[in-house]
Amino acid sequence: MRIGIDAMGGDFAPEECIKAVLEEASIENCEYEFFIFGEEHSLSSYADDLDHPNITVIFTGESIGMGEHATKAVASKKDSSINVGMHYLATDKIDAFLGAGNTGAMMVSALYQVKTIDGIDRPALSSVLPQQSGITGVLLDVGANSDLKPETLAKFAVLGSEFAKAVYNIDNPRVGLVNIGEEEEKGNLLTKAAFPMLKAQKGINFIGNIEGRHLFNDLVDVAVCDGFTGNVIVKSCEGFFYNLLKRGVEDDFLNKFNFEHYGGTPILGIKKPVIIGHGITKAKTFRNMIKLSKNVVDSKLISKIELSFSEATSG
Repeated sequence: MRIGIDAMGGDFAPEECIKAVLEEASIENCEYEFFIFGEEHSLSSYADDLDHPNITVIFTGESIGMGEHATKAVASKKDSSINVGMHYLATDKIDAFLGAGNTGAMMVSALYQVKTIDGIDRPALSSVLPQQSGITGVLLDVGANSDLKPETLAKFAVLGSEFAKAVYNIDNPRVGLVNIGEEEEKGNLLTKAAFPMLKAQKGINFIGNIEGRHLFNDLVDVAVCDGFTGNVIVKSCEGFFYNLLKRGVEDDFLNKFNFEHYGGTPILGIKKPVIIGHGITKAKTFRNMIKLSKNVVDSKLISKIELSFSEATSG
């Protein structure tokens, strides 16, 4: 399997990325072929380590910083590690591309070069939804689309359901619409308009509105919302998790909120696997991103989304 990685992305680039690749490449009978994208001056000091039969280094002329405007940077920095890596993915030179850098730039470059699955106007970012039972559910969108149309939420439900089935092995995932009440008439203009669309959406198991208190209590497997709401949920959980850790709290369920265990998340709706990681990703998390990439490819998630989405939107 050919895995491309943006070595310039993240707060600890390129050291932690390279460390992860070397650890994976050193495993006996390594099944990965790694393509490392980055600027020569940043990667040259690792030249001896990266001289490995399972590793190919692709030098790029520039990189995109975490704080840069995504669209402007992607348009102006054609030779950046993100753009070059995405080109390799679009032209079938690699099977998946992952990075922990500028999320917006990864999204924009994927849209420009890899494109979305037919019928999907906006891809989504998801996050894990740990359940008391041990099952891992899905929350989307968590930041890619702050404002969207109600029909887009119905499409997100299809994307999230296929992801939950393929990657987390949930047979008939229950889909809930994140809202301020369980009653159908509750919510803002977006959720009120989205509710009947979700009820009518083919290929999903819609259970109705869910409140924030329902997210982790085994009542829902796929929770859909706009990116503004989803991002607030994720960042709140993240802050709560780290504050409890600082207070010395140890708990198996709490530990499920540690992003290091999951590595990252695919951009759902893109034609090929693109995995985005947290900016503070270190080697352990990069390795889990690599494993997630393999899972997405092996499960044929993209093909399943294409088929399910086509069936769900037909007629």
